[in-house]
Amino acid sequence: MSERIGLYGGSFDPIHFGHLISARSIAEQLALSRIVLIPSARPPHKRCGTVADSKERLAMAELAVQGDALFEVTDVELCRDGPSYTFDTVTQFRAGLGPSDELFWIIGADSLPELPTWYRISELATAVTIVTAARPGWRGGDASLLAAAVGPEMAQTLVANCHETPEIAISSTDIRRRVAEARSIRFLTPDAVVSYIESQGLYRSDR
Repeated sequence: MSERIGLYGGSFDPIHFGHLISARSIAEQLALSRIVLIPSARPPHKRCGTVADSKERLAMAELAVQGDALFEVTDVELCRDGPSYTFDTVTQFRAGLGPSDELFWIIGADSLPELPTWYRISELATAVTIVTAARPGWRGGDASLLAAAVGPEMAQTLVANCHETPEIAISSTDIRRRVAEARSIRFLTPDAVVSYIESQGLYRSDR
């Protein structure tokens, strides 16, 4: 039996309900059988490094989805040297799947205009279906900005593969700031993640 699998990469520093709600919404809209969360080791599109180390971010992602059959977590990028290129991750996943299985790479709306800068984007766009999780009311991307990198037909496909998801005003940056200011982060991320952050002393200003 073939599967429809969503791959969702990110620094997850820390993972929070915004990530999970958006991913579940995409899974429901596209009838995905599972979502694989992929904490990245060295995100090549992040201007600054992560705060928590890779093992801590992996542990938080695992705690966040523990007991939920939709989600699983992999350390595939954490075990790889160098930048976390999406093309390499997709290639590795594809090698372990059957010919009828379908792969979907989930990105946020802010990443769509950045796709032309992604490593081997033209090949990536044909190897996996890139889907954009967009906030309500988002008007969509500009296909002309993508066309030079992937061609006009694929550019139109990328823009068409934008799906509205609930707008959740939670960010990892805000969670880290709140912890540093000794403010509560309850209801922003799963309780298991809150407990882990507290027990490990993550994001504290005196760490």
